[in-house]
Amino acid sequence: MENSNQTSQRGFILLGLSDVPHLQIIFFFLFLFMYLMTLSGNVLLIIVVRINSKLHTPMYFFLSNLSMIDICFSSTIVPKMLLNTLSEDRSISLVGCGIQMFFHMALGASECILLAVMAYDRFVAICSPLHYQTIINRKKCFLLASLSWGGGFANATIHTPLTFQLPFCKSNHVNHFFCEMPPFFKLSCKDTRLNEIVMYVAALIIILFAFLLTLISYIRIISTILKTISSHGKDKAFSTCASHLTVVSLYYGTIIFMYLKPRTAYSPEIGKIMSILYTAVTPMLNPIIYSMRNKDVKDTIKTKLFRLSNPSNKVK
Repeated sequence: MENSNQTSQRGFILLGLSDVPHLQIIFFFLFLFMYLMTLSGNVLLIIVVRINSKLHTPMYFFLSNLSMIDICFSSTIVPKMLLNTLSEDRSISLVGCGIQMFFHMALGASECILLAVMAYDRFVAICSPLHYQTIINRKKCFLLASLSWGGGFANATIHTPLTFQLPFCKSNHVNHFFCEMPPFFKLSCKDTRLNEIVMYVAALIIILFAFLLTLISYIRIISTILKTISSHGKDKAFSTCASHLTVVSLYYGTIIFMYLKPRTAYSPEIGKIMSILYTAVTPMLNPIIYSMRNKDVKDTIKTKLFRLSNPSNKVK
């Protein structure tokens, strides 16, 4: 027990992605690029929705929430990862690690639920257009968004204390680039079965339920498209649905791999790749896939934002 207390007091060492110098530089610039793209894309989407009254709709309300989650989600992980990639000191304090794990768990689960909410919103809009305004009203929007955020933070409130009550007496070297639950279980000299059971139950409730709701919603959407939309409209609708499903599948698939895979089958190297996909790649892709191809969004960027940045072009 004394060793575990000493490990906790001195914090942890995040081993990162690579110890090879030239790979560290490549990783640094790659993830810096993805982080800047994530920030600029999501901030731009929030601004566009704010200034264009045409976009004050439930769909873009949920997209703005998704952008806010993605900004916070990436900012919880990537800046520290960038610092550790080039720094010789890869340590993180016990408190810092706990905070990082808490917000990572909270925002990751919130995004899972919100993606399902967005799929449900599209299902109602396409399959029940006459009742859309009644079903997805302003009150329901705030309720569903609150459920997404609240469910995510409730999830983190359970898991983070459970993880940090474990004695980490094997080592304080974490074979990962941030503080995530599965790698921490390998550091404990105590039986972690309770933690794993709680993690699996939460993953089944949140991740699989959200994924199945999303999948069912898109199956119904595609079925409706096939029945009611013209050939040209079908191509456009299928293109949009395929893009959405690709990002959703990428996000849910990597999360399922991390949190529903047995600990005995967990591979640190594969775990790192999976974590990169849902902490850095999908937050960068979300604003592009979900909205940047939308005509109203592109028109707002070209007209209103361009005019704001070029006052001389307002009046000709």
